[in-house]
Amino acid sequence: MQTITRDQLIEKAVSLLADGTVSCVLGWQKGEFDYDVTPVLFKNADELKANFVWNDFCGANFSKYLVTKAEKATGKVLVFLKPCDTYSFNQLLTEHRFNREKVYAVGIPCEGMVDVAKVKAICGDGIVSIDCGEKLSVTTLYGDEPTVIDAKDVLAERCINCKSKKHVAYDELLGEEGEVIASDRFDEVAKLEAMTPDERFAFWQGELSRCIRCNACRDACPACTCEKCVFDNPKSGVENKSPANSFEEKMFHIIRAFHVAGRCTDCGECSRVCPQNIPLHLLNRKFIKDINCFYGEYQAGAEVGSRAPLVDYTTDDLEPGEVFDRRDNNA
Repeated sequence: MQTITRDQLIEKAVSLLADGTVSCVLGWQKGEFDYDVTPVLFKNADELKANFVWNDFCGANFSKYLVTKAEKATGKVLVFLKPCDTYSFNQLLTEHRFNREKVYAVGIPCEGMVDVAKVKAICGDGIVSIDCGEKLSVTTLYGDEPTVIDAKDVLAERCINCKSKKHVAYDELLGEEGEVIASDRFDEVAKLEAMTPDERFAFWQGELSRCIRCNACRDACPACTCEKCVFDNPKSGVENKSPANSFEEKMFHIIRAFHVAGRCTDCGECSRVCPQNIPLHLLNRKFIKDINCFYGEYQAGAEVGSRAPLVDYTTDDLEPGEVFDRRDNNA
């Protein structure tokens, strides 16, 4: 389904390694399963040609990995960035989380990534292999013939509601540049807002009760880059542990949502990596929607150095007493 091929990306990476522009390549490699594609640092052309992967399961946002990989590398790191990744890239630069001079960014087009949970809902578990393209050919342990699925029917939610096909940061661009999209990404938030308080509480209680506190959402989130998280501090009283009661189930995610408010680029990594399929992105989108409503439209990461409304005081700022009145009129 992707318009740019694996061979094109390998060719670009090999040429940049050969001329000394970069010393290593942050790319994708197959994991235990075809759909289990994982980020890895390639050191040479042989590794790239043997193990580099580019397909409809390469959803990982590489911006977060630069926080650690760029600083440790000798020379520049080549990173391939999809349009949505570049917003996180800019936001991390704004927060001085990595050295821009140590990164060579190549923008690549993306036609959307596949949600393996949707594939499993059609084919069941026991997937042996998946051949990608406009049609997915899925082989399982339980059938003689592969199941053929239209890739567009199993796109990830964040790709169905993609906010932009335009790259906002790169050193070099491969393929065609896209445009910012007027998506319907706030529709699900509006549905939640239309619920009664008790209905909303029941919805989130049901979703967050499945949390196993694996911290995958935090670890993948580009906005979570603190060197020491409060939830890893044994003296904080909220040290990382499995939830013992309903309050602890909610506390972690609510605190994290407030932490990234105004900085979240809506990349959807939190929901993508959640093993329990909790729609965590909806918490963040609610904050984004409210910020747009209360302060004017703002997209985190659209440009380096932009100041989010929550950290940029003006005399026209919303007063606390106005919040509920304005929310009632604009929800």
